[in-house]
Amino acid sequence: MSAVLRTSGLSVRFGGVRAVRDVDVEVAEGELVGLIGPNGAGKTTFVDAITGYVRYTGSVELDGRDLRGVAPHQRARRGLARTWQSTELFDDLTVSENVSVAAQQPSFLSLAAELVGKRLGGSEAAEHALDALDLRPIADATPSELTQGQRKLVGVARAVAMQPRLLCLDEPAAGLDTHESEELGKRLRQIADHGTTTLLIDHDMGLVLTICDRITVLEFGQVIATGPPDDVRRDPRVVSAYLGGSATADPAEVPEAAEPAETA
Repeated sequence: MSAVLRTSGLSVRFGGVRAVRDVDVEVAEGELVGLIGPNGAGKTTFVDAITGYVRYTGSVELDGRDLRGVAPHQRARRGLARTWQSTELFDDLTVSENVSVAAQQPSFLSLAAELVGKRLGGSEAAEHALDALDLRPIADATPSELTQGQRKLVGVARAVAMQPRLLCLDEPAAGLDTHESEELGKRLRQIADHGTTTLLIDHDMGLVLTICDRITVLEFGQVIATGPPDDVRRDPRVVSAYLGGSATADPAEVPEAAEPAETA
């Protein structure tokens, strides 16, 4: 399979602090790859770098094209979509309209329509995203009526509606309870199984181990392990990083990877 995303020697420095150090990550077509690590490991800085929001050294390639010097909005147009830890929705729009906005291709006509107060219509991409995240039952609700878990799903749906080459999810499970996290995981696995190449950044190791094809683990900005979920959870360096103890700690204490949920 060809690589949709490939980073080589990716590093980010803030003053004298190297937040990310020589990180190599590859996400192949149709894969769901997890990027995990303890708090402060550099996960969000990594996704900020590949989406163009912080300066970096090394290389970031999308479909084999180097993104050096490419602005964030241009990366998005090339198919690099992301979510944010804080899900900001348009409070005066319904769920369906929030998703439709993301599916729109900017043009002079769409700008003119917005200026005169015309509501944006639906689109095939938006309809697909609503179905993929099972948001039909709340399509006419406004953000004020949603739970935190539902807001997270709408945020993911907006990114899916952009029909990205790579979907970058930055801690979508943050703030969710166990049930909400499990439901989110099922939806993300379904999205990947239906062809959306995904990079999942999260601190919820149980979630990532359950749904991802491969996992890369960061600690202090460096890669300490990479591979299939079962291999990663048993890696002594990962056990040590998460438990804060000896690298010989019992790997059973690291969350077990459950069987992937069946998709519809």
